[in-house]
Parts: sequence; structure tokens; C-alpha cells
Amino acid sequence: MTAGKIERIGVVGAGTIGASWAAWFLGQGFDVVVTDPAPGSKERIEATIRRFWPVVEKIGLAEGAKLDRLTILPEGSLALDGVDFVQESGPEDVALKRDLYARLDAALPADVIIASSSSGLKMSDVQGACAHPERCVIGHPFNPPHIVPLVEVVGGRSTAGSTIEAAIAFYRSIGKYPIRLNKEVTGHIANRLQGAVWREALHLVLEGVASAADVDEALSQGPGLRWALMGPSLTFHLGGGEGGIGHFLKHLGGPVQTWWDDLGSPNLTPETLPLIEAAIREEAGDRSMADLAARRDAFLVGLLALKASL
Repeated sequence: MTAGKIERIGVVGAGTIGASWAAWFLGQGFDVVVTDPAPGSKERIEATIRRFWPVVEKIGLAEGAKLDRLTILPEGSLALDGVDFVQESGPEDVALKRDLYARLDAALPADVIIASSSSGLKMSDVQGACAHPERCVIGHPFNPPHIVPLVEVVGGRSTAGSTIEAAIAFYRSIGKYPIRLNKEVTGHIANRLQGAVWREALHLVLEGVASAADVDEALSQGPGLRWALMGPSLTFHLGGGEGGIGHFLKHLGGPVQTWWDDLGSPNLTPETLPLIEAAIREEAGDRSMADLAARRDAFLVGLLALKASL
């Protein structure tokens, strides 16, 4: 399957992720049709996209980008007539997605790619009820999609290789940074990586090693600064000096193994959940969610501009 010219995009499911996608697509100059089953969704979607729009403008609008190219369908409608690509961002529920994909598959021409923003589900578990499963693919963004460029692309057992290639080409054409997964894995790549780091962060807090704030700062003021440019493997390659990763492993492989052997495995139980919540709320203090998000978004926009200048 090859994606033809894409001019009109359908966004199915418009919570935080779907609305963020819609804002980005509008900023890239597309006509965007949004549908969401939640009561009162039209007003919420419009307000959310308008809240995201100044950041999209700051990053840079494509020719013809306008908010009035947005169409919001009646609640739950799948009348996605004329769309050339669909980005689905519904709840992380396999049964719900299987039903939704069967209905989308029946409603759309067979050459329209249906991409899922799912953060952890496997497309093989979703596409089985479709008559055209070859056009279904995971296109998982990283939150928030209207700022962060990463999109993880992976097909299911019945996804055509050409669908994966077309999805990657499309995401790249709209300023995203798509990566291809060679096989399905729960949580894809980025969520598994951040999940592993967060698990150890929570372990350190629950063990009383440090406060949630100090553990977060240990990452954001240290390794996180390097990881914004290159991941851990290249970082440790540099740590080996002229000998690179070979020298690093020879001299520091033993200590690294002791770190791995001592890592914690906390469980989210009725006992630990309130402890974790209390620790993180103490770190957040009186800062509102809106304030935290605005600070994050402003930083990300500046960081992306810095990376682009290198």
C-alpha cells in the first residue's frame, strides 16, 4: 500500500493526544476532521486545540494552515468522508479498539491508512476483525504530539510492509521523527525505556534514598541533559574515551553490572500507591497542572530550536 496525496486527515478520539495531533495536522496545512464519542466533546476539542495553537504557531505554520480548516463531527460519528489518512487515539482497550477498527474499516476506502496512537497495545490484537487489516498500523506519538517529534511505527501480523513505509514517509513529511520497530512489543520502545527509569526512580523514593524532587533533579540536571542529544548507548560510547564502548565495557562493565543487579522492582499496590502519590504531590507543590504543562512545553520548544541549530 502506498499513501497517495494526503490533504484531509481524520482524527478519531480527541482527548489530550487526539486534540494535540489535530492541532499539529492543522498547523501543517491539512483539512482535519475530528470525531469523539464523549458528550459535549465539540466545545472541549475546540478549546483544547486553541490552547495548543500558540505553540504550534511558534514552531512554525505551513502554508495554508488555519484553525478554520477544522471540522468536528457529531459525537461518535464516523462519517469521515474524503479523508486520506486516519489517526486514531481512543482509549487503551483492546476490545474497544477491535470494534472501532472493524467499523472504521467498513466505513473507509481500502487504501486509507488507519494509524493508532496506542501507547502499548499490539496492532495484531486489534486488526483481526478488519476486512483490510493490511492498512492498519501503530503510529505512536510521544506526548505532546504537537511538540515532540517522535513517532514509533510498527505493524501487526497482517499489516503490509508498504503501509509501514507509507506511514513513515507521511510522518516524516509533516516534521515528525518516525522510527520503525522491527517487531511488536508491549509498550513499544520509548515507554519501555521511560518505564524502566521511572520504576527505579520510585524504588529509590520508596526506599528512602532521596525525595521524589531530588531523584527527578538527579535525572533532569544530569543524564537527561545528555539524553536530549544522544541516547544512553552513544553516551556510554563517549564515556570510553578514544577506546569507545569497548574500553568502557572492559573497565566499567563490572560496576555497571553491579548497578543492574541492585536495581529495584517496586510494585504498584494498595500500600505503595498512596506513598507514591504523596511524594509526587509534595514535589509538585502548589504548581497547577496547567503551569507545569506550560513550563514543559516552553522548554521543549526551546530545546527543539536548539537541536535544530546544531
